[in-house]
Amino acid sequence: MTNPFIKIRRELHQIPELGFQEQKTQSYLLRYLKGLNQHNLEIIEWETGIFVRINGTAPTKTIGYRTDMDGLPITEEAGLPFESLHKGMMHACGHDLHMSIALGVLTHFSQHPAKDNMVFMFQPAEEGPGGAQPMIQSAIFNKWKPDMMLALHIAPEYPVGSIATKPGLLFANTSELFIDLFGKGGHAAYPHQTNDMVIAACSLVSQLQTVISRNVDPLDSAVITIGKITGGTVQNIIAEKARLEGTIRTLSVESMRKVKERIEALIRGIEVGYNCKANIDYGCMYHQVDNDPELTSDFMTYVRENTAVNVIECSEAMTGEDYGYMIENIPGFMFWLGVDSPYGLHHSKLNPNEDAIGIAIDMLVSYMTEKGNN
Repeated sequence: MTNPFIKIRRELHQIPELGFQEQKTQSYLLRYLKGLNQHNLEIIEWETGIFVRINGTAPTKTIGYRTDMDGLPITEEAGLPFESLHKGMMHACGHDLHMSIALGVLTHFSQHPAKDNMVFMFQPAEEGPGGAQPMIQSAIFNKWKPDMMLALHIAPEYPVGSIATKPGLLFANTSELFIDLFGKGGHAAYPHQTNDMVIAACSLVSQLQTVISRNVDPLDSAVITIGKITGGTVQNIIAEKARLEGTIRTLSVESMRKVKERIEALIRGIEVGYNCKANIDYGCMYHQVDNDPELTSDFMTYVRENTAVNVIECSEAMTGEDYGYMIENIPGFMFWLGVDSPYGLHHSKLNPNEDAIGIAIDMLVSYMTEKGNN
């Protein structure tokens, strides 16, 4: 291990924190940033995140780079010597790699500024409740607003030394889904005196499957997944309450609207059919990551012609990323970074190949130098 940013990644890996609770992570990053040459730097804290501007030598535009910071409530099982020190928490989505790569790129430009300004955003709460929207609504973002944006996300399924992206839609629109059902509980021996919410919940889950199969154009794509159901207290009491927790994913904003309309219609039917009340909450909603066609094609061509990194044009994915809000009104793109792990994102045994860190730093420095001097 000779790359200093691998050491940084391992130290960050040990302190994963939930969204808007990243105090230790923020403190770690600030200590590092304040150890750099401050001549061209401006550092501003925002919530548990950080904005850093590197002032260009003769700026005509601003290039933005975003990294995320938070971890997940997952108990780590990767068996690493630098495993998480926070019980029940893990950087299972690779944000520790994302931050170390961002620091590597930022360090280079703090020592070798380009002509144009660069703004690095260390964004909290990507996994939830969503940090991108409030970050771009902040005064400091609007003061330092980039003219273009870029970001990456690790991809366990791609080999080290490769990236994958595409012009246009890359990641889906996503929304959380929480449905609470309220009926009348009672003794299991007297079901006729109750309104059983376990039965209502089971019926609703079955009906939700018809939204995709019968209400979405088969040439379109959408997903409704119910990942958790809770209801009842003990085996001989009919449940008065039940809760469904899930996710919705679509490849267009219009499809998301139609899917939600249909879900709400089905819930109204459940209320009538099972004589109950229902509440629905969509929780966090993320905008699609829609890569700017021109910038993305330019980036892919540059990497192919000027680096040893293999460029793969991939298909869109149902993955969600709140970075989509950042490039909704600013030209930008995101790409997958190959890290070659047998276990996928959000898995307790995720173990990315750290060689990807140096490869990403070198590639991004090269590309951003080109963009920042022209």
